[in-house]
Amino acid sequence: MKTNSRFIKSVIDAAEKNETVLPWTRGARRAAFIAKRQAPIKRKTA
Repeated sequence: MKTNSRFIKSVIDAAEKNETVLPWTRGARRAAFIAKRQAPIKRKTA
């Protein structure tokens, strides 16, 4: 049972250290992405 609790503790520690930035998180990066997506499409004229 000791190895199991040690494993769970290491998994929890690793999860707390994870700082991956996901695209749907709030902030300036998300606002810039939404503005870019909503901008009108520029088309080339021939």
